[in-house]
Amino acid sequence: MPPGGGPRFPGVDVWRWQYFEGVRVPRGTVVPVDDPTGWQLYPEHRRVYDKLFVCASQGLPYGPHGVMPRRYPVFSKPVMNLHGMGVHGYVVGSPAEMKERFTPGHLWVRLLRGRHISTDVAMAHGRPCWWRHSTGRQLDGGTFDYWTVAAERPRALERYLGAWLRRNLRGFTGVVNVETIAGRIIECHLRMAEQWLDLNGPGWLEAVVGLYATGRWRFRDDDRRTGYSVVLFAPHGRRYTIDPRDVEALRSVDGISSIQITFDESIPLDQHAMPPGGFRIAIVNCWDLHAGLLVRSALRRLFHQEAAKRPEVPRKTGGRAVT
Repeated sequence: MPPGGGPRFPGVDVWRWQYFEGVRVPRGTVVPVDDPTGWQLYPEHRRVYDKLFVCASQGLPYGPHGVMPRRYPVFSKPVMNLHGMGVHGYVVGSPAEMKERFTPGHLWVRLLRGRHISTDVAMAHGRPCWWRHSTGRQLDGGTFDYWTVAAERPRALERYLGAWLRRNLRGFTGVVNVETIAGRIIECHLRMAEQWLDLNGPGWLEAVVGLYATGRWRFRDDDRRTGYSVVLFAPHGRRYTIDPRDVEALRSVDGISSIQITFDESIPLDQHAMPPGGFRIAIVNCWDLHAGLLVRSALRRLFHQEAAKRPEVPRKTGGRAVT
């Protein structure tokens, strides 16, 4: 099966194929790993991608651009975004700014403050049967310093999410990823969060395949432990390269589970989904946070960067176009 996922793991980024290679998938079974695939596979559940619906289903103050909020600040983002990474989201602080930044296809919602948690839920026939919660340490511009993939389970959050999922994903079988801030849903995805799936433990991905293939969840999770997903962001507008041998050497550091170099040099920079605050160039998944932070620092020093070349624009001289 080629990098990129092939027909049975559609949507896998090339830098995450390391987690999927060698995992057998029964013929006819598809395990979605990106939102476009989830959208195509589950037409009866597509409304969870509509942020207007997500807000309305929870009673949050919201509205499309053109309808003015009563209170500020609010957060503006696309009504639907299958590309991820908080693309084109921003805070609006006043009516004047709301009018100035009017954006077709956006909605505003009350600005939520609190812990940002990413929750994976394995569901069988509309019922949650496994949970894993990861809390992000936020930086500016939609970026994160690192995520804590916790062994503990916040029961109050699970009760809230469980009730919402049972109401709005009746009959669904598969893995759902739900993002919350301050205990309220901001995103729902009909696929797993693949960034840290290696931290879920041995056999987890095989159990996911079994869920999609048979509708049954079978995974022993008695010895789960806390892990961390440490993220390296760099400035936008530059190209980055690193020697694969340097990356391979860092993978052997004690406490490190995996390293992802999170961009494809063959794809233009502006075609990578990135938050406004930075261009993500690496992720270190680890069991020891201190080791992960040290490896991130080492990676930062090992990357080479250069300003991205702008495409030449033809100009007219003497009636003919030249470059």
